[in-house]
Amino acid sequence: MGSPILDVKNLCVNYQTDAGLLRALRGVNLKIEPGRIVGIVGESGCGKSTLISAIIKLLAANAQVAGGEILFRDTNLLDLDSDAMRALRGDEISMVFQDPMTSLNPVISIGRQMLHIQHRDKRCRAEKMLRSATILERVGIADATQQLERYPHQLSGGMRQRVAIAMALMTEPGLLIADEPTTALDATLEVQIIHRLQQLQQDFGCAILFISHHLGVVAELCEEVVVMYAGEVVESGSTSEVFNNPRHPYTKKLLQCDPASIEEVTRNLPVIAGQLPDLIELPPGCVFQPRCDKAIDRCQQSRPVLDDSSHCAACFVSVQ
Repeated sequence: MGSPILDVKNLCVNYQTDAGLLRALRGVNLKIEPGRIVGIVGESGCGKSTLISAIIKLLAANAQVAGGEILFRDTNLLDLDSDAMRALRGDEISMVFQDPMTSLNPVISIGRQMLHIQHRDKRCRAEKMLRSATILERVGIADATQQLERYPHQLSGGMRQRVAIAMALMTEPGLLIADEPTTALDATLEVQIIHRLQQLQQDFGCAILFISHHLGVVAELCEEVVVMYAGEVVESGSTSEVFNNPRHPYTKKLLQCDPASIEEVTRNLPVIAGQLPDLIELPPGCVFQPRCDKAIDRCQQSRPVLDDSSHCAACFVSVQ
């Protein structure tokens, strides 16, 4: 196996707040091989959005990368200036955002927006419009030529998301980042988008970093999964290994909270007891130990780390 297309090494990101330094990411490691689909799961506030913002270098003004590397095709993105990074975004690294209604410009037609995506392409306008219609057809939009004349508000949610995916793939990027692209869709459209992404990934051969709260979607789409908790990676491995044999107590509890795992009708949904830790005043030892019913004395004294195995968990008492 060759070099990973994306290799995040020991990434640390802090936010300066009025209350103090918030340590949003601490020692995050992530690898994506070319042509692979990797999912990231975890509760809200676990650091998923900060991670992808760091990868595309669109962090908030009060954020600071405190350490680590983000290697894209062996180039450290953190060393690139704004012009070099701007040239990379869109062409080499594309992104599909969670809400297509806010990521698409409401006052510009779909066709004009797709022309803007191709502004570095030397082809004439007619060829670009034909290419735009062709890729819209590939993401499952009928009457693609007519749809180019429409505006985002004239399309359904599913069609808007397809347009967003088509725009992200226009430049045939090496890495596609999908930030919860199915959250705003109903179950039927969600399945269609997932199957469409699978087909497009096979056609274009790009790697996909897929962020989602929906464990079922991750199980359906992703080959590998990374579990994050409170700014740290706590478990990673193949999707089948992590979901069928979770080794970290947090992963096991997260899977138990999936509504699809509930066997009997109930009004009380399962939850993980306790609260997320304060990232300004972190607890000693393992960050999950205040909520963990498997914790031992060592968990309160030392911070567990991931090893280099194919299925690893940052835990002193791995759940089997």
